[in-house]
Parts: sequence; structure tokens; C-alpha cells
Amino acid sequence: MVHNAEAGAAAAPGRRESVLVVFAAFLKLGLTSFGGPIAHLGYFRDEFVVRKKWMDDRVYADLVALCQFTPGPASSKVGIGIGLAKAGLPGALAAWLAFTLPSALALLLFAYGVETLADDLGVGWLHGLKVVAVAVVAQAVWGMAKNLCPDARRFTISVAAAITTMVWTTSAGQVAAIALGGIVGWAFLGASRDETHVDMSISLGRRTAVLSLTLFFVLLLGLPAAAAFYSTQSLSMFDSFYRAGSLVFGGGHVVLPLLQSEVVPPGWVSNDTFLAGYGAAQAVPGPLFTFAAYLGAVMGPEPNGWQGALLCLVAIFLPSFLLVIGVLPFWDDLRRFQAIRAALTGVNAAVVGLLIAALYHPVWTSAIKGPADFGLALAAFALLVFWKLPPWLVVLLSALCGWAIERMG
Repeated sequence: MVHNAEAGAAAAPGRRESVLVVFAAFLKLGLTSFGGPIAHLGYFRDEFVVRKKWMDDRVYADLVALCQFTPGPASSKVGIGIGLAKAGLPGALAAWLAFTLPSALALLLFAYGVETLADDLGVGWLHGLKVVAVAVVAQAVWGMAKNLCPDARRFTISVAAAITTMVWTTSAGQVAAIALGGIVGWAFLGASRDETHVDMSISLGRRTAVLSLTLFFVLLLGLPAAAAFYSTQSLSMFDSFYRAGSLVFGGGHVVLPLLQSEVVPPGWVSNDTFLAGYGAAQAVPGPLFTFAAYLGAVMGPEPNGWQGALLCLVAIFLPSFLLVIGVLPFWDDLRRFQAIRAALTGVNAAVVGLLIAALYHPVWTSAIKGPADFGLALAAFALLVFWKLPPWLVVLLSALCGWAIERMG
């Protein structure tokens, strides 16, 4: 009954919210969103489409598609976009800060050596968090497929996109699947599109968007030259992490090889220290890009500690801010054209296909190792979809069950 009351009091899609409301919503997600970027998109959909009704599935899928097309951490960019739509630029900052802060602080503490508790608890609870990610992604696929793939043609696009991304496993495969979905939608799905345009309620002007995109490219091209000319450690670090956030599509694990090539060869971080932090990053909620905070803290040369963590964290996420602010106002205008809406019909179906592929790998393949795991995932799915329990509670219960299964084994 609590869930229904909350849903009934949820805001209308076009209604603005206060910065504090946006911050509180994303802080809850930052504390409970385990499972990586694809699982994060499931948590976001449950919170902002189903529970709070801040946007509908079409707008949400359009936003996800845009964030898949642009470099950087997809789930963080979706969060920034939601915050921007509901409370302007302060809302975008609040959404990012609240979603990022819990994992960044956890990895900063780990960098200072606070890992004894994790060793004492074992790894069962962590496996339980991987299992609940299966249920979260399955819930997102379930809900989005009903709304975005209600007929044979659109579901076929989603299946084709899923197969494409499973065969072509790089981020280029994801971009290609979305692009092909758009082409098919534009060419063949005009009659099945919804003629009603739903505004994203982006209040930024085009001048601000152009300035943001200009700054993105100026920093991307200018920082390497500035770092070579001035040769200071702070500038070199900012340049390395800014480029990592600017050039990697798909985010998450994709950024790790690039970060390793930036910090290990010059001797800033040892390879063993890098891998230890990567393991710790799997155990915290929120975006994997907060691994940058750990690397900044454990740097050999100064700045390091919390100053280095802050520097690297800002540098790796700044491109996401500039891209979302620079692209989203134009994207919302483009969505008004009938041809674009027809293409987005196919794009949205392809996004469902990406989730289907991710549900299998890496979510299912990394979590479901036996009957007990499958039973736990099935129970979590039932609690989320049919009993409507809040995700944070299902996450907590799954972690406890994973710990109990390990103890009994």
C-alpha cells in the first residue's frame, strides 16, 4: 500500500522538482544501485518511470539511446539528463553528486586501507548483489518490452539488436545496433509510431548548449598540448582522466584498459595496486567510473589522497556533463519531427535488445552459477515485479541471502 500511495502522489512528467528532491532520489540510488551500468538503467527506470513517473518509457528510452551514442558512462549521463530535466543545471549537478558520492567515498576509504571489514564478511554478500542485478535487469526488460516492443516488427528489431551486440561485443556493436534500429524504424515503422510528442522539459537554451560542446572539444584538444607545455603533475592527471571520460563508449569496464594504460606505464600506480582497486570497485554501488577516485588517492606522485581523488573524479566525469548539456537541448527539438520519431521507434526497440543481450552477458553469466543462484534471482524478480518491494530492500535481502548461502556451503 505504501508503494501505491507513493505512485499516486508521483509528479507529472512535465513538473519541475526542487534540487533537494532530485538529490534525495539519486542518493538512494547511489547507495543501492549495484550491478553495473545496465543494472543502473533498470534501477533508474523503476524509480523515475514506474514509481515517481517523472517521465514515460519513450522519453526514458530516447535518453538512454542518446547516452549510448555519446562517449562516457551511460548510466551517469542518463542521471545527469534526468536531473537537468527536473531541476535545470543545479539538478544535473545534484543528480551526479548524489549518485556518485557513495561509491567515490567507499573507494577513497579503501584506498586509505579500510578493507578489513570486507575481508571479515567474505564474498557471499557480493555474489548476492550480482544475483539481484539479474532480477533488476530482467524487470527493466520486462517493463520496457511491453511498452516499446508491443508488436512483432518492433520485437524483431530488439532480437536483432540483441544478437548483434552479442556477436559484436565491443561498444561499436552497441552503437551499430542502435543506428540500424533507427534506420529500420525510419524506413518501415512510420505507421506504428506514436504521433504524440512528449517533451523532455529541457529549459536550457541553444547558446548554452553550443558553449558546452565548444568547451568539451577545446579541453579534449587543448589539455594534451597544455600538459606537454607546462608539464605539471596535476595537469597531466587531469588530461589523462578527461580523455578517458571523453573517448570511451559504453563506460563501465570498457574504461579500465584505457585507465591502466594511463596510470601504470608512467609509474603513477603499480599494476597490483590498480588490480586491487578494480576488485574493490566491483563491491560498491554506483558508477564504475568512480574508480578514478581510488586511482587519484593512491597515486605515487602528488597530488594524491583526497585531493588527487577529487581531481581525477572531476576530470573523468566532466566530459559527461558537457556532452549532456550540449546535446540534450538539440535532441529534444529533433524528437519533434515525424521522421525522427519514426526512427526513434526503432531505436527504442533496439535499446530493449541491448538490455536483453546484457541480461545474458555479463549479468546472467557472471551471477548464476547454480540452482541456489537461480532461485535467489527468481525470488528477487518476484519481489520487484509482483510484490512491488522497493529495490533497496530487495538488494539488502539478496546480499543477506548470498552471505547465508556462502555460510551454509
